[in-house]
Amino acid sequence: MAVPIIAALVAVGGVIGGAPRADAADFYTPPDKVGPAAAQPGVLVRTQSMPLMLPGRATRIMYMTSYTDKDPVAATGTVVEPLGAWTRGGPRPTVVIGPGTVGQGDQCAPSKLMGTPAAFDPSKGSLALNFVIPEMLLLLNNGVRVAVPDYVGMGTPGVATYLNRAEQGYAMIDAARAALKLADAPGTAPVGFSGYGQGGGAAAAAAEIAPDYAPELDVRAVHAGAPLVDVIAAINQVDGTHDAGTIGYLINGLNVRYPNARAAFHRDLNAAGTTMLAAVANQCITDTGFAYGARRSNLWTQSGESLGQLIARTPELQKTLAAQRVGNGRPKAPVLIEAAPADDLVPYSAARRLYDEWRGKGVAVSLLNDGTPPLLPGTGITHAVAKVPNLIPATSYLMSAFAD
Repeated sequence: MAVPIIAALVAVGGVIGGAPRADAADFYTPPDKVGPAAAQPGVLVRTQSMPLMLPGRATRIMYMTSYTDKDPVAATGTVVEPLGAWTRGGPRPTVVIGPGTVGQGDQCAPSKLMGTPAAFDPSKGSLALNFVIPEMLLLLNNGVRVAVPDYVGMGTPGVATYLNRAEQGYAMIDAARAALKLADAPGTAPVGFSGYGQGGGAAAAAAEIAPDYAPELDVRAVHAGAPLVDVIAAINQVDGTHDAGTIGYLINGLNVRYPNARAAFHRDLNAAGTTMLAAVANQCITDTGFAYGARRSNLWTQSGESLGQLIARTPELQKTLAAQRVGNGRPKAPVLIEAAPADDLVPYSAARRLYDEWRGKGVAVSLLNDGTPPLLPGTGITHAVAKVPNLIPATSYLMSAFAD
């Protein structure tokens, strides 16, 4: 059973009607009580106009989504309506963009950054970055509505889970539902999922979860760029790199959802590991890079083993992490996977495996291999640079699917 954000989330009474507006100070605090109808996935809880550095009308939203075990939880995000009309026939499509790894502190929530490319929080000494601007701009200029989820626990109370297959997928899917409600768009309006890095994994998870979780959505296409879809492989890949501290994001998220994993990590991490977990829980990715970049995970274990080695000999951890792997489901929509063999943060082998698995199940999946060469391996530069040449192909892929 998931740990509820609100003790009486599904208590009868106090039903929220519509989607009331809220002040910035209390926007990210969910209501004390909502009734069963208002706790359904995709229901809008509240909305708030917000500044945007791109051509469009932005609305911050709080909406209902699901924990891993399907219990309801409130999450936040952003919906942006293009200024231009949709001229390609049929209702305007919506693309949900999954943000890449931004951190675990509430100050890192993408919905807090839509008016700026970066924000510094002096009280925490924390620098947050907005990674979704380029793909948002391309889609908005093509008349596509954009939704960007913050994911579960990011901005709102509780721990932001990281690379949690179900919760990322649910947050993406329910952001689409909420965006359609906000725009008063028909439920049959076309939908797409897209993302890079963590966002690519979230888009891939949404693709294979949607047929059962949201069969009413007309999901036309999915773009999964450099998708983080195999957690065990990802841990081994980032160990010792600039993003080594992101392993802490993952462990913190596992600890609040899986008691067996929490017990194993509590048993096997040393004092330095425990300190790292507490620190990264309140950091953005830039802060974590400065604090824990290039660290080896064997510094955080009692035995001196790497976390990859620890996981390999611990059945409860293997089982928990295997449950986060994307590839066991079967998307109905066509999927474009983009991956760079030289990516220094995201395992190419996992993206290739996902492609092979889905292709074997008859999914209309394509694989675009990016040719970016190794650039200062371990710094994350290759991973960042590899995103650029695929922005236009990814947008073109989605736009082709929306042609009426």
